[in-house]
Amino acid sequence: MSASLARGMLHKMGGSCCPHHAPTTNPFRMAKLHGNNKSTDYAFEMVCSTLRFGKGVTLEIGYDVRNLGAKQTLLITDKNVQNTIAFKNAEQALKMVNIDYEVFDDVLIEPSEKSMQKAIAFAKSKPFDSFIAVGGGSVIDTTKAAALYASNPEADFLDFVGPPFGKSLQPKNPMLPLIAVPTTAGTGSETTAAAIMDLPEHKCKTGIRLRCIKPYLAVVDPLNVMSMPRNVAIYSGFDVLCHALESYTALPYDQRSPRPARPEVRPVYQGSNPISDVWSREALRIIGKYFRRSVFDPSDEEARTEMLKASSFAGIGFGNAGVHLCHGLSYPISSQAKGCVAHGYPQDKNLIPHGLSVMTTAVADFEFTTAACPDRHLVAAQTLGADIPNNADNEYISRTLCDQLRGFMKDFGVPNGLKGMGFEYSDIDHLTEAASHSVPNIVISPKSTDRDIISKLYEKSLTVY
Repeated sequence: MSASLARGMLHKMGGSCCPHHAPTTNPFRMAKLHGNNKSTDYAFEMVCSTLRFGKGVTLEIGYDVRNLGAKQTLLITDKNVQNTIAFKNAEQALKMVNIDYEVFDDVLIEPSEKSMQKAIAFAKSKPFDSFIAVGGGSVIDTTKAAALYASNPEADFLDFVGPPFGKSLQPKNPMLPLIAVPTTAGTGSETTAAAIMDLPEHKCKTGIRLRCIKPYLAVVDPLNVMSMPRNVAIYSGFDVLCHALESYTALPYDQRSPRPARPEVRPVYQGSNPISDVWSREALRIIGKYFRRSVFDPSDEEARTEMLKASSFAGIGFGNAGVHLCHGLSYPISSQAKGCVAHGYPQDKNLIPHGLSVMTTAVADFEFTTAACPDRHLVAAQTLGADIPNNADNEYISRTLCDQLRGFMKDFGVPNGLKGMGFEYSDIDHLTEAASHSVPNIVISPKSTDRDIISKLYEKSLTVY
C-alpha cells in the first residue's frame, strides 16, 4: 500500500483509537501530518487510578477497604486465580482487619455480555458498597461493569455500552469504589476507564468507556505474576507491546476534532500527548529489554517485575491517548475463534487470547501506518532496541519495526498469523464485515476504499513470519 493511500485513509479516520477504546463514534485515527486549527482540541488531561506498586502490597488492601468505611465488599475473581497467591493474600488482607466480604468467581476469560450480566446480577443481589478485582483484564473489566451497574441499578445494560451497539449514556450515580489487583502483566485495565466484552451475535466485541469506571486504586504486586503460565506471559506481553505502540502513534490530541464545548465532554482517550508519550516510551524500553527474559525464564523475578511495570505504564499511556488498528481489528478475530488455540488457558470454549488477536495484525498495521508518522515509528523501533539511524527512510523504518514484531512472534513460537489459528482466506470477508460494523466511519460498500484496506490488512495477516 502506498504512502499516499495510508495518509489518505488516516486523514479520513475519525476518533483517536479503536472503536471500543474510542472517544466518539469515529474511531481508528492515527497520527496525521498537519497542525492544529480552531476546530480541533487545544488541551489534554491526564486521568489515572492511584497506583501502588511493590512486592507484597496485596496484603495492604484490607486497610484500604477499611479506610473507605465499607461495610460489605464483593471480591471478584475467576476459578483459576482463586488458587493463586494473589487471591489468598487478598483474602488474608481482608480477614486481618475483619472486613465483611463475599466472593464471586464465575468470571469468563474473554468475557461476554452474558457473563458480565451474571456478575452484575450478583453485585445487585446484596448492598455491596465496595469491590475488589483480583485477576487479569477479564476479571477487572467484569468487576468494573458489576460495580457500575450495581451503582446504577435502574440502568439497562446497553445504556453505558459504547456505540454502535449501545447508548453511551453518562451514569446518574458515581461508581462505588473499586480496587484492582492485576495478576497478569498485560491489559493495564487496573489503570484505565474501559471494560471490554464479546457480543457473539455481532461476531465482534464492544465496551464501556467512562471516566468513572477507572479503579479507585490499582494494587500492583510483582508476587502476583510470578506464577503466570508461559502463554499468559506471552499474550499479555503482546497486549502491553501493542498498547504502547498504538498509543504512541495515535492521532495527536491537538489534531482531534471536534473541540469539546465543555471540559466534562472531553473524551477519555484524547490522542497522543506529551504525558502519555512518556509512559508509552518507557513501556517500550522495558519490553525491549525484559520481554524475552520474562518468557524464557519464569523464575527471572526482575524481568517479570519490569514487565508488570510496563503493563501499568502502557495502561496509563493508552488510557489517556487511545489505541487504533491492532486493537480494532482484533475484536472480530477473537470473537470468531475457530477453537481454543491457547495452552495455559481454559479449554472449554473457542478462545483466542486477546493479546494474540491484537498481535496478529500488528505487522500489517504498522507497515501501513509508518507513512503517516515515520518519526514516531522510528522512535518506537529505536526504543525497542533497534540500531536504526535518525535519517532512515520510511521503508527502512517500517521494515525494522515490523521485523522486531515478527521476531517476538517467531521467538515465542506463537501461531503464525490467522492461518495458524484456523482462519482461511475465505474468512476475510466475515472479519471485515464485523470490523466494519464496529467502525461506523467505514462505509459498508463494495467500492469502499477504507473497507478494502481493512480487508487487505487481514489478508496480509494470514501468515506473518
